[in-house]
Amino acid sequence: MKSYFALFALTLAAACAPATETPAAVAVSGAWCRAAPVGALSGGCYLTLTASVDDQLVSVGTPAAKRGEIHTMSMTGGIMRMRQLKDGLTLPAGKAVVLKPGAEHLMIIGPNQPLAAGGTVPLTLTFKKAPAQTIQAPIRDAAAAAPHH
Repeated sequence: MKSYFALFALTLAAACAPATETPAAVAVSGAWCRAAPVGALSGGCYLTLTASVDDQLVSVGTPAAKRGEIHTMSMTGGIMRMRQLKDGLTLPAGKAVVLKPGAEHLMIIGPNQPLAAGGTVPLTLTFKKAPAQTIQAPIRDAAAAAPHH
């Protein structure tokens, strides 16, 4: 009888033990920035983010510009509007979030280097839960389409 109580106690303890959580991580793929003419005041960068747990892209930084911002674009009454996502971008667990032209994207404001095709832009992505990541986004000709995966 005592062994049943011991087995019951062990089972209860195991059931109450905290579950191991998946560590927060975000996979970054397909990063690229659009080439811009000399003297351009801003540039756009695009990529795909896939988070292992519900997370949020909260900021983007780069030494290649005065600042980086997370933006969205929408069409209202035939007028394209762009606005900064000051609260960041939601990344649902396991769902690829594609930042692309005409939708959510990254803006680099006040570039201090040429955004010429063949170069790269270092981007530091900061997340609410996952560790920050610094990537090198290749600069592609403005007429070139995004890479196909």
